[in-house]
Amino acid sequence: MTDAIVAAFEATEYAGRLAACRRALAARGLDALLIFAQESQYYLFGYDGGGYVFFQCTVLTTDAGPSTLLCRRPDVAQARDTSTIEEIRVWLNAEDADPAAQLRDILAEKGLTGARVGVEMDSYGLTGANWEAVHARVGGIAHLEDASDLVRRLRLVKSPAELAHIRAAGRLADAAVTAIAATAAPGVLDAELAAASLRAMLAGGGDVPPAGPLVNSGRRAIYGRGIGGPRQLDAEDQVMAELAASYRRYTCCIERPILIGRPSPAQHAMFAVVKEAMTAMLAAFVPGRPLGAVDTAHRQVLDAAGYGPHRYAACGYSLGATFRPSWMDVPPMIYAGNPLILEPGMVFFPHAMLGDSNSGLAFGLGDSVVVTETGFESLSQLPLDWILK
Repeated sequence: MTDAIVAAFEATEYAGRLAACRRALAARGLDALLIFAQESQYYLFGYDGGGYVFFQCTVLTTDAGPSTLLCRRPDVAQARDTSTIEEIRVWLNAEDADPAAQLRDILAEKGLTGARVGVEMDSYGLTGANWEAVHARVGGIAHLEDASDLVRRLRLVKSPAELAHIRAAGRLADAAVTAIAATAAPGVLDAELAAASLRAMLAGGGDVPPAGPLVNSGRRAIYGRGIGGPRQLDAEDQVMAELAASYRRYTCCIERPILIGRPSPAQHAMFAVVKEAMTAMLAAFVPGRPLGAVDTAHRQVLDAAGYGPHRYAACGYSLGATFRPSWMDVPPMIYAGNPLILEPGMVFFPHAMLGDSNSGLAFGLGDSVVVTETGFESLSQLPLDWILK
Protein backbone atom coordinates (compact mmCIF):
# COMPACT_ATOMS: atom_id res chain seq x y z
CA MET A 1 0.00 0.00 0.00
CA THR A 2 1.26 3.48 -0.87
CA ASP A 3 -0.59 5.60 1.64
CA ALA A 4 2.25 7.47 3.32
CA ILE A 5 1.17 10.26 5.63
CA VAL A 6 1.70 13.70 4.08
CA ALA A 7 2.68 16.28 6.69
CA ALA A 8 0.46 19.34 6.98
CA PHE A 9 3.54 21.59 6.82
CA GLU A 10 7.15 21.59 5.67
CA ALA A 11 9.82 20.47 8.14
CA THR A 12 11.25 23.99 8.20
CA GLU A 13 7.94 25.36 9.50
CA TYR A 14 7.88 22.90 12.40
CA ALA A 15 11.51 23.70 13.18
CA GLY A 16 10.70 27.41 13.28
CA ARG A 17 7.78 26.84 15.63
CA LEU A 18 9.90 24.76 18.01
CA ALA A 19 12.61 27.41 18.01
CA ALA A 20 10.06 30.13 18.81
CA CYS A 21 8.59 28.00 21.60
CA ARG A 22 12.01 27.42 23.14
CA ARG A 23 12.75 31.15 23.00
CA ALA A 24 9.47 31.83 24.79
CA LEU A 25 10.32 29.25 27.45
CA ALA A 26 13.74 30.79 27.99
CA ALA A 27 12.23 34.28 28.25
CA ARG A 28 10.07 33.06 31.14
CA GLY A 29 12.94 31.30 32.83
CA LEU A 30 11.38 27.87 32.29
CA ASP A 31 13.50 24.78 31.74
CA ALA A 32 10.81 22.65 30.09
CA LEU A 33 7.16 22.49 29.10
CA LEU A 34 4.68 19.68 29.78
CA ILE A 35 2.45 19.71 26.70
CA PHE A 36 -1.03 18.34 27.30
CA ALA A 37 -3.05 20.33 24.73
CA GLN A 38 -3.55 18.37 21.51
CA GLU A 39 -3.57 21.65 19.61
CA SER A 40 -0.03 22.32 20.86
CA GLN A 41 1.10 18.80 19.95
CA TYR A 42 -0.22 19.34 16.43
CA TYR A 43 1.23 22.82 16.06
CA LEU A 44 4.73 22.04 17.31
CA PHE A 45 5.21 18.47 16.08
CA GLY A 46 2.42 17.66 13.61
CA TYR A 47 1.09 14.97 15.96
CA ASP A 48 -2.48 14.25 14.82
CA GLY A 49 -4.40 11.94 17.13
CA GLY A 50 -7.03 11.52 19.81
CA GLY A 51 -5.03 10.08 22.69
CA TYR A 52 -5.41 13.30 24.66
CA VAL A 53 -8.67 11.94 26.07
CA PHE A 54 -6.45 9.73 28.24
CA PHE A 55 -3.18 10.66 29.96
CA GLN A 56 -0.85 11.96 27.26
CA CYS A 57 2.02 14.41 27.56
CA THR A 58 5.04 15.56 25.58
CA VAL A 59 8.06 16.89 27.43
CA LEU A 60 9.83 19.70 25.57
CA THR A 61 13.02 21.05 27.10
CA THR A 62 14.22 24.59 26.61
CA ASP A 63 17.55 23.32 25.37
CA ALA A 64 17.85 21.38 22.13
CA GLY A 65 17.32 17.99 23.76
CA PRO A 66 14.95 15.44 22.22
CA SER A 67 11.22 15.76 22.86
CA THR A 68 9.56 12.80 24.58
CA LEU A 69 5.91 11.74 24.27
CA LEU A 70 4.25 9.60 26.93
CA CYS A 71 1.11 7.95 25.56
CA ARG A 72 -0.91 4.73 25.43
CA ARG A 73 -0.04 1.83 23.12
CA PRO A 74 -2.89 2.51 20.61
CA ASP A 75 -1.40 5.94 19.85
CA VAL A 76 2.21 4.92 19.17
CA ALA A 77 2.00 4.23 15.42
CA GLN A 78 -0.01 7.37 14.77
CA ALA A 79 2.45 9.48 16.75
CA ARG A 80 5.38 8.00 14.82
CA ASP A 81 3.73 8.47 11.44
CA THR A 82 2.41 12.00 11.90
CA SER A 83 4.86 13.76 14.20
CA THR A 84 8.44 14.93 14.52
CA ILE A 85 8.62 13.84 18.19
CA GLU A 86 11.96 12.11 18.70
CA GLU A 87 11.13 9.68 21.50
CA ILE A 88 7.92 7.85 22.46
CA ARG A 89 7.30 6.14 25.81
CA VAL A 90 4.26 4.01 26.59
CA TRP A 91 2.15 3.59 29.69
CA LEU A 92 0.00 0.47 29.93
CA ASN A 93 -3.54 0.19 31.24
CA ALA A 94 -3.58 -1.67 34.55
CA GLU A 95 -5.11 -1.38 38.01
CA ASP A 96 -1.82 0.03 39.26
CA ALA A 97 -1.10 2.21 36.19
CA ASP A 98 0.63 5.44 37.19
CA PRO A 99 1.57 7.46 34.09
CA ALA A 100 2.28 10.53 36.22
CA ALA A 101 5.05 8.59 37.95
CA GLN A 102 6.45 7.62 34.54
CA LEU A 103 6.34 11.28 33.56
CA ARG A 104 8.29 12.15 36.72
CA ASP A 105 10.93 9.59 35.79
CA ILE A 106 11.24 11.07 32.27
CA LEU A 107 11.90 14.50 33.77
CA ALA A 108 14.48 13.05 36.12
CA GLU A 109 16.25 11.36 33.18
CA LYS A 110 16.38 14.71 31.41
CA GLY A 111 18.09 16.33 34.39
CA LEU A 112 15.04 18.41 35.33
CA THR A 113 15.07 17.67 39.04
CA GLY A 114 14.73 21.04 40.78
CA ALA A 115 13.89 22.74 37.47
CA ARG A 116 11.15 25.25 36.66
CA VAL A 117 8.65 23.45 34.44
CA GLY A 118 5.66 24.96 32.66
CA VAL A 119 2.40 23.00 32.43
CA GLU A 120 -0.48 23.40 29.99
CA MET A 121 -3.09 23.32 32.72
CA ASP A 122 -5.91 24.95 30.72
CA SER A 123 -6.48 22.06 28.34
CA TYR A 124 -9.01 19.33 27.63
CA GLY A 125 -5.96 17.06 27.68
CA LEU A 126 -5.38 17.54 31.41
CA THR A 127 -8.29 16.56 33.64
CA GLY A 128 -8.51 17.55 37.28
CA ALA A 129 -7.70 14.00 38.38
CA ASN A 130 -4.65 13.81 36.12
CA TRP A 131 -3.44 17.21 37.31
CA GLU A 132 -3.63 16.03 40.91
CA ALA A 133 -1.49 13.03 39.95
CA VAL A 134 1.01 15.20 38.07
CA HIS A 135 1.19 17.66 40.94
CA ALA A 136 1.76 14.87 43.45
CA ARG A 137 4.40 12.99 41.41
CA VAL A 138 6.18 15.56 39.25
CA GLY A 139 5.68 18.40 41.70
CA GLY A 140 7.82 16.40 44.10
CA ILE A 141 10.94 16.91 42.00
CA ALA A 142 10.30 20.12 40.02
CA HIS A 143 8.67 23.49 40.44
CA LEU A 144 5.49 23.48 38.30
CA GLU A 145 3.75 26.59 37.03
CA ASP A 146 0.95 27.32 34.60
CA ALA A 147 2.13 28.04 31.06
CA SER A 148 -1.13 27.39 29.23
CA ASP A 149 -0.83 30.58 27.22
CA LEU A 150 2.69 30.04 25.90
CA VAL A 151 2.06 27.95 22.77
CA ARG A 152 -1.44 29.37 22.41
CA ARG A 153 0.04 32.86 22.00
CA LEU A 154 2.43 31.58 19.32
CA ARG A 155 -0.51 30.05 17.48
CA LEU A 156 -2.52 33.29 17.31
CA VAL A 157 -0.71 34.79 14.31
CA LYS A 158 -0.95 32.38 11.39
CA SER A 159 1.75 31.68 8.83
CA PRO A 160 1.00 31.85 5.08
CA ALA A 161 0.84 28.03 5.03
CA GLU A 162 -1.69 28.01 7.89
CA LEU A 163 -3.79 30.64 6.15
CA ALA A 164 -3.86 28.49 3.02
CA HIS A 165 -5.42 25.65 5.06
CA ILE A 166 -7.92 28.04 6.65
CA ARG A 167 -8.94 29.44 3.26
CA ALA A 168 -9.51 25.88 2.07
CA ALA A 169 -11.72 25.33 5.10
CA GLY A 170 -13.58 28.53 4.20
CA ARG A 171 -14.47 27.13 0.79
CA LEU A 172 -15.77 23.98 2.48
CA ALA A 173 -17.85 26.04 4.91
CA ASP A 174 -19.48 27.86 2.00
CA ALA A 175 -20.25 24.52 0.35
CA ALA A 176 -21.80 23.25 3.58
CA VAL A 177 -24.14 26.23 3.96
CA THR A 178 -25.09 25.99 0.29
CA ALA A 179 -25.98 22.32 0.83
CA ILE A 180 -28.07 23.16 3.89
CA ALA A 181 -29.99 25.82 1.97
CA ALA A 182 -30.62 23.43 -0.95
CA THR A 183 -31.97 20.75 1.41
CA ALA A 184 -34.20 22.97 3.57
CA ALA A 185 -37.88 22.49 2.74
CA PRO A 186 -41.16 21.83 4.55
CA GLY A 187 -41.38 18.26 5.81
CA VAL A 188 -37.60 17.70 5.89
CA LEU A 189 -35.93 16.80 9.18
CA ASP A 190 -33.45 19.42 10.35
CA ALA A 191 -31.03 16.54 10.91
CA GLU A 192 -31.02 16.02 7.13
CA LEU A 193 -29.72 19.57 6.75
CA ALA A 194 -26.86 18.77 9.10
CA ALA A 195 -26.15 15.58 7.16
CA ALA A 196 -26.09 17.51 3.88
CA SER A 197 -23.52 19.92 5.29
CA LEU A 198 -21.27 17.09 6.45
CA ARG A 199 -21.50 15.36 3.07
CA ALA A 200 -20.49 18.58 1.33
CA MET A 201 -17.49 19.14 3.62
CA LEU A 202 -16.21 15.57 3.50
CA ALA A 203 -16.79 15.12 -0.23
CA GLY A 204 -14.84 18.34 -0.75
CA GLY A 205 -11.76 16.92 0.93
CA GLY A 206 -12.31 18.22 4.44
CA ASP A 207 -11.92 16.56 7.82
CA VAL A 208 -14.72 15.59 10.15
CA PRO A 209 -15.14 18.87 12.07
CA PRO A 210 -14.26 18.96 15.77
CA ALA A 211 -17.87 19.83 16.67
CA GLY A 212 -21.25 20.45 15.10
CA PRO A 213 -22.69 21.33 12.70
CA LEU A 214 -25.27 23.31 14.64
CA VAL A 215 -28.55 23.31 12.70
CA ASN A 216 -31.44 24.38 14.91
CA SER A 217 -34.97 25.01 13.66
CA GLY A 218 -38.21 26.41 14.99
CA ARG A 219 -37.96 27.64 18.58
CA ARG A 220 -34.71 25.71 18.89
CA ALA A 221 -33.12 28.39 16.71
CA ILE A 222 -32.81 30.58 19.81
CA TYR A 223 -30.49 28.01 21.40
CA GLY A 224 -26.78 28.57 21.26
CA ARG A 225 -26.09 24.83 21.43
CA GLY A 226 -27.27 21.70 19.69
CA ILE A 227 -30.10 19.56 21.05
CA GLY A 228 -30.88 15.89 20.57
CA GLY A 229 -33.79 14.62 18.47
CA PRO A 230 -34.54 15.73 14.89
CA ARG A 231 -37.38 18.13 14.14
CA GLN A 232 -39.46 18.32 10.96
CA LEU A 233 -39.50 21.69 9.22
CA ASP A 234 -42.83 23.49 8.88
CA ALA A 235 -44.22 25.40 5.90
CA GLU A 236 -43.30 28.64 7.76
CA ASP A 237 -40.08 28.08 9.67
CA GLN A 238 -36.67 29.39 10.68
CA VAL A 239 -33.33 27.59 10.66
CA MET A 240 -30.11 28.76 12.26
CA ALA A 241 -27.04 27.17 10.67
CA GLU A 242 -23.70 27.67 12.41
CA LEU A 243 -20.81 25.39 11.58
CA ALA A 244 -17.09 24.95 11.25
CA ALA A 245 -15.46 23.30 8.28
CA SER A 246 -12.09 21.69 8.91
CA TYR A 247 -9.12 21.20 6.59
CA ARG A 248 -5.93 19.67 7.97
CA ARG A 249 -7.50 20.38 11.38
CA TYR A 250 -7.75 24.14 10.68
CA THR A 251 -11.29 25.41 11.03
CA CYS A 252 -13.30 28.15 9.38
CA CYS A 253 -16.75 29.08 10.67
CA ILE A 254 -19.84 30.55 9.08
CA GLU A 255 -23.36 31.36 10.29
CA ARG A 256 -26.45 32.06 8.24
CA PRO A 257 -30.20 32.23 8.97
CA ILE A 258 -32.51 30.36 6.58
CA LEU A 259 -36.20 31.25 6.41
CA ILE A 260 -38.85 29.01 4.90
CA GLY A 261 -41.90 30.96 3.79
CA ARG A 262 -42.51 34.70 3.79
CA PRO A 263 -40.63 36.69 6.48
CA SER A 264 -42.84 38.63 8.89
CA PRO A 265 -42.38 42.36 9.56
CA ALA A 266 -40.88 41.44 12.94
CA GLN A 267 -38.33 39.20 11.26
CA HIS A 268 -37.42 41.90 8.75
CA ALA A 269 -36.85 44.40 11.57
CA MET A 270 -34.86 42.00 13.72
CA PHE A 271 -32.60 40.83 10.92
CA ALA A 272 -31.90 44.41 9.82
CA VAL A 273 -30.46 45.09 13.29
CA VAL A 274 -28.36 41.89 13.24
CA LYS A 275 -26.93 42.77 9.82
CA GLU A 276 -26.16 46.33 10.96
CA ALA A 277 -24.37 44.95 14.02
CA MET A 278 -22.32 42.52 11.94
CA THR A 279 -21.32 45.29 9.53
CA ALA A 280 -20.16 47.46 12.44
CA MET A 281 -18.22 44.57 13.96
CA LEU A 282 -16.34 43.87 10.74
CA ALA A 283 -15.39 47.53 10.43
CA ALA A 284 -13.72 47.30 13.86
CA PHE A 285 -11.15 44.75 12.65
CA VAL A 286 -8.26 47.17 12.26
CA PRO A 287 -4.67 46.14 13.10
CA GLY A 288 -3.39 47.98 16.16
CA ARG A 289 -6.83 48.25 17.76
CA PRO A 290 -7.89 46.13 20.75
CA LEU A 291 -9.99 43.06 20.03
CA GLY A 292 -12.60 44.33 22.50
CA ALA A 293 -13.51 47.12 20.08
CA VAL A 294 -15.32 44.53 17.95
CA ASP A 295 -17.72 43.66 20.76
CA THR A 296 -18.14 47.30 21.68
CA ALA A 297 -19.44 47.90 18.16
CA HIS A 298 -21.69 44.85 18.49
CA ARG A 299 -23.17 46.05 21.78
CA GLN A 300 -23.74 49.60 20.61
CA VAL A 301 -25.92 48.55 17.69
CA LEU A 302 -27.96 45.90 19.50
CA ASP A 303 -28.41 47.94 22.68
CA ALA A 304 -29.53 51.02 20.75
CA ALA A 305 -32.19 48.91 19.04
CA GLY A 306 -33.49 47.61 22.37
CA TYR A 307 -32.00 44.12 22.13
CA GLY A 308 -29.58 44.45 25.03
CA PRO A 309 -31.38 41.80 27.15
CA HIS A 310 -31.16 39.27 24.29
CA ARG A 311 -27.56 39.63 23.11
CA TYR A 312 -24.63 37.54 24.28
CA ALA A 313 -21.77 38.85 26.43
CA ALA A 314 -19.27 37.93 23.70
CA CYS A 315 -19.58 37.99 19.93
CA GLY A 316 -16.98 35.58 18.64
CA TYR A 317 -13.61 33.94 19.13
CA SER A 318 -10.27 33.00 17.64
CA LEU A 319 -9.91 30.20 15.10
CA GLY A 320 -7.06 27.81 14.37
CA ALA A 321 -6.36 24.09 14.42
CA THR A 322 -8.57 22.45 17.05
CA PHE A 323 -9.66 19.01 18.17
CA ARG A 324 -12.81 17.70 19.82
CA PRO A 325 -14.85 18.81 21.67
CA SER A 326 -14.77 22.36 20.27
CA TRP A 327 -14.06 24.29 17.07
CA MET A 328 -13.48 27.44 19.17
CA ASP A 329 -9.75 28.11 19.57
CA VAL A 330 -10.03 30.04 22.81
CA PRO A 331 -8.91 32.15 24.46
CA PRO A 332 -9.20 34.78 23.15
CA MET A 333 -12.91 35.47 23.03
CA ILE A 334 -14.29 38.66 21.51
CA TYR A 335 -15.74 40.61 24.44
CA ALA A 336 -15.79 44.30 25.34
CA GLY A 337 -12.63 45.28 27.16
CA ASN A 338 -10.43 42.51 25.77
CA PRO A 339 -7.05 44.30 25.48
CA LEU A 340 -5.49 41.93 22.92
CA ILE A 341 -4.09 44.04 20.08
CA LEU A 342 -5.14 42.90 16.62
CA GLU A 343 -2.24 41.84 14.39
CA PRO A 344 -2.11 40.81 10.73
CA GLY A 345 -2.46 37.05 10.41
CA MET A 346 -4.87 36.60 13.32
CA VAL A 347 -8.09 34.76 12.45
CA PHE A 348 -11.44 35.28 14.16
CA PHE A 349 -15.07 34.35 13.82
CA PRO A 350 -17.24 37.36 14.70
CA HIS A 351 -20.97 36.76 14.69
CA ALA A 352 -24.00 38.77 15.72
CA MET A 353 -26.61 36.57 17.38
CA LEU A 354 -30.07 37.37 18.72
CA GLY A 355 -32.42 34.85 20.26
CA ASP A 356 -35.63 36.32 21.66
CA SER A 357 -37.06 33.75 24.06
CA ASN A 358 -40.32 35.71 24.29
CA SER A 359 -41.15 35.76 20.57
CA GLY A 360 -39.15 32.66 19.66
CA LEU A 361 -37.47 34.55 16.81
CA ALA A 362 -33.75 34.11 16.23
CA PHE A 363 -31.14 35.44 13.86
CA GLY A 364 -27.41 34.96 13.62
CA LEU A 365 -24.94 36.16 11.03
CA GLY A 366 -21.23 35.49 10.99
CA ASP A 367 -18.15 35.18 8.78
CA SER A 368 -14.59 34.18 9.61
CA VAL A 369 -11.99 36.87 8.92
CA VAL A 370 -8.22 37.24 8.68
CA VAL A 371 -6.77 40.47 10.05
CA THR A 372 -4.72 42.12 7.30
CA GLU A 373 -2.30 45.06 7.16
CA THR A 374 -5.19 47.44 6.45
CA GLY A 375 -8.29 45.75 7.85
CA PHE A 376 -9.72 42.31 7.27
CA GLU A 377 -10.26 39.62 4.65
CA SER A 378 -13.52 37.69 4.73
CA LEU A 379 -13.09 33.94 4.28
CA SER A 380 -16.56 33.43 2.80
CA GLN A 381 -17.67 34.14 -0.75
CA LEU A 382 -21.35 33.92 0.17
CA PRO A 383 -23.47 37.07 0.57
CA LEU A 384 -23.59 38.34 4.16
CA ASP A 385 -27.35 37.97 4.25
CA TRP A 386 -30.22 35.70 5.16
CA ILE A 387 -31.27 32.87 2.87
CA LEU A 388 -34.93 32.85 1.86
CA LYS A 389 -36.62 29.66 0.67
